This record gives sequence, C-alpha cells and structure tokens, in this order.
Amino acid sequence: MFPIRDHNSSETTPYVTIGLIFVNVVLFLLTAPWGGGMEALWEDLALYPVAVMNGSNLWGLVTHMFMHAGLMHLGGNMLFLWIFGDNLEDQMGHLGFLVFYLLCGLAAAGVQIASDPSNGIPMVGASGAIAGVMGAYLLMFPKAKVDVVAIIVILIKVFTIPAWVTLAVWFGLQLFSGYAMHGGDAGVAYWAHAGGFVAGTLLAVPLFLRRGGRAFWLATHGRPPHLPLDYAPTRIPQVRR
Repeated sequence: MFPIRDHNSSETTPYVTIGLIFVNVVLFLLTAPWGGGMEALWEDLALYPVAVMNGSNLWGLVTHMFMHAGLMHLGGNMLFLWIFGDNLEDQMGHLGFLVFYLLCGLAAAGVQIASDPSNGIPMVGASGAIAGVMGAYLLMFPKAKVDVVAIIVILIKVFTIPAWVTLAVWFGLQLFSGYAMHGGDAGVAYWAHAGGFVAGTLLAVPLFLRRGGRAFWLATHGRPPHLPLDYAPTRIPQVRR
C-alpha cells in the first residue's frame, strides 16, 4: 500500500511544508550529477554516524535531512510530507511545525547512530523527520481518510482507509525491516524511520492534550477539524444517440 493523498486539505496555507519541499527539491537538483556542479556538496552534507561519534561533521545531523539519494527517494519523501504535513502545520503553527520537524529529524538520526555507531556509510534523506510527521498525524487524526494505491498482481486499485491503518502498517514494516536487516545493510535507515515516528508521536502529546485529548477526537471524529474533500469518482453521463 502506498498513500497518495488524504481527504483534508489545510485551512491555512502550509508555508513551512511548501518551503521544506522547495528546499529539498532545489538541493537535489543542485547536487545531482546533472546539477549545477555541486555534486561534492552531497557528501559534505550527509550524515556519517562514525564521524559524529568522533565529534566531527556534526552539521550532518541537520543537513542530511535535506539531501536525497535519487529521484524516487526525493519524490516519495516529498509526497508523504505533502500528504501529512499540512494539517499538522495547521495545528502547530508555522514556527512550531518547523521546530517539530527538525527535532524529529534529529531524534531519527540519533536512533540510527545508536543502532550502528561505527557505520561510515553516508545517511541522507528527510525520511526520519517525515516519519515524525506521520507519527504525530496518527495521534492527532487517526480516522482521517487516506487514499492508498495497492498493486494486486497486474491490477492497480485505489482504496480509502483510515490513517491509523496506513501509518500502523508502515511503522510495523520499519520495525520488522530494522530487526531483519542490521543497521543500514539494505541501504535504508529503518531505525531512523522508526525512531522518528516514535519521536513525532511523543512530541505531539502536549499539543494533543492541549486540544482536549480524547475530547478532541470525539469533537473531530478523529479527523482534521474542517470539511473533507470528496474524491469519489465522477460518473460520465451517457449520451443517447
């Protein structure tokens, strides 16, 4: 299952979400082989767990969140940020959401480093920070409608399911993969994903309680507190001949 959209656009313009996407895309274009001759910057701004443990390249704890290893890596992360980020920015405010996002990325990096502190493979990507966004979304809006694409043999089908199902399955896959594949052996920082998700959930607890806790769920039916969009397919009227 791969989420492609939720049914609740934000009430306010999500300037930080849009800005984060813009920065990530620009840096990817500049540091890609076909970019502006800044390919070496990618290696300089990546996160190296062994270097951090030795007290060097500490800037990588932040800068790695804005670098990506390929077009699919970038595209998937930015899609997830766009789906789940705007409604959280509505609730947290622009500055609050930016601080939250960066803290989630730092927490994700910390968990990944702890899982394999001697690893010298560069770590890049916004996945850990975005996992934090997903964790907070799960806490705040568990019953929000999310459209996911499922590929069944040769058929491609779009299903609408609650956010908690989508996000719980995703988190479970990160945990399973993290245990099954040591550290970054598969080229994916699964522990960063899991760590960011847990961090985002915990960091959102004060906001959730300020909104009323369970009373917030009851008042909003577990969804963002504004009218949802209807993506139901439109029937094409038949023309009589």
